[in-house]
Amino acid sequence: MLITGTVVADAETVIEDGAVRVSRSRIDAVGERASLVDRYPDDERRTADIVAPGLVGAHVHSVQSLGRGIADDAALLEWLFDHVLPMEAAMDADATRTAAELGYLECIASGTTTVLDHLTVDHSAAAFEAARELGIRGRLGKVLMDADSPDGLEQNAETALAETESLIREYHGAADGRLRYAVTPRFALSCTEACLRGCRELADRYDGVRIHTHASENRDEIAAVERATGMRNVHWLDEVGLTGPDVTLAHCVHTDETEREVLAETDTVVTHCPSSNMKLASGVAPIADYLDRGITVALGNDGPPCNNTLDPFTEMRQASLLGKVDAHDPTRLPAATVFRMATEAGARAAGFDRIGALREGSRADVIGLATDAARATPVHDPVSHLVYAAHGDDVTLTVIDGEVRYADGEHVGVDAAAIRERARRHAERVVPSA
Repeated sequence: MLITGTVVADAETVIEDGAVRVSRSRIDAVGERASLVDRYPDDERRTADIVAPGLVGAHVHSVQSLGRGIADDAALLEWLFDHVLPMEAAMDADATRTAAELGYLECIASGTTTVLDHLTVDHSAAAFEAARELGIRGRLGKVLMDADSPDGLEQNAETALAETESLIREYHGAADGRLRYAVTPRFALSCTEACLRGCRELADRYDGVRIHTHASENRDEIAAVERATGMRNVHWLDEVGLTGPDVTLAHCVHTDETEREVLAETDTVVTHCPSSNMKLASGVAPIADYLDRGITVALGNDGPPCNNTLDPFTEMRQASLLGKVDAHDPTRLPAATVFRMATEAGARAAGFDRIGALREGSRADVIGLATDAARATPVHDPVSHLVYAAHGDDVTLTVIDGEVRYADGEHVGVDAAAIRERARRHAERVVPSA
């Protein structure tokens, strides 16, 4: 298959009249359109105005999709404990699978081809099956919560770790490697020391398994961790083994100098969720400082209840603009830097190699966008357009692992309307305000 258009191969490489050749699950060639058309005259052809790497949602909560809009205008801990966690506790396996399907539909239609997905305590296998069926690339993980958690979600550490290990054995490397596993404690406040240390021990037993958790999102959370442990959040996570190159920490909004040194020295990955942090008034993460220290920073939408959209283009725009405001410097977090956060840095956060750029030998995760809207006319700089002007609904083509999963407004191989209808029915049951 040849996909032609203005090719944004990575944050620095644009081919104005280009093409990407996909063969099975790999990219065979990237170059000038005329040359590749001559080389592969019999290939199926698809055309988009802009052709780009699939974007990476490096921190999402797909199974919270049933709760979009249920807890607007609330602070983080109230939002979580009074609204979102009770919804998760009420979800059975069918609701969990439908919620994950709904989240993945939104991701795929808006250009996200890979997710690092923080699931929930129960029925995580249902989300893995949803990811397998819809074709998204993902690193998913069951949530562990063995302390100070609502009824229906708290498990003892031994049970939680045993269920996690069972899921690793079943799903890590499934779907020809498209699905992988992250050990996923909710955050420090909901896990005992034994549970957190057990997460590190479990991840170390399996090659390629990562760790994914929240950290330092909110000042109240940080104060509570310090009261409980005598340490600031990042220091506590470092103490129990939850830092390092195989760890992705979502948020990291409030960190001091010593914590930032730990993140840099341990090569821990940070995922920035600007829309969520703004909506929950958590604060402004020091992203420019992280990047200056060499810390890998990716981008995530977080969950639908604290963002209300899984559109990755919205997140790129918010990240850049918020960074400029925070620094009082319009040169900070330029478009190319933010695009790299949403692609190649996201690949690192999610623990997949050969994604995040359109290069020969890379996995064939490719998106196409239209530029026929007034806000897309003219396109002087394609990378600038993708970060500052594009929307998820500009996406006309999504290819994952060489398979067309979305084209011209339609999901391929799944009944999206039926998923949405099931989601409405489940929401009426599990969300008190629905």
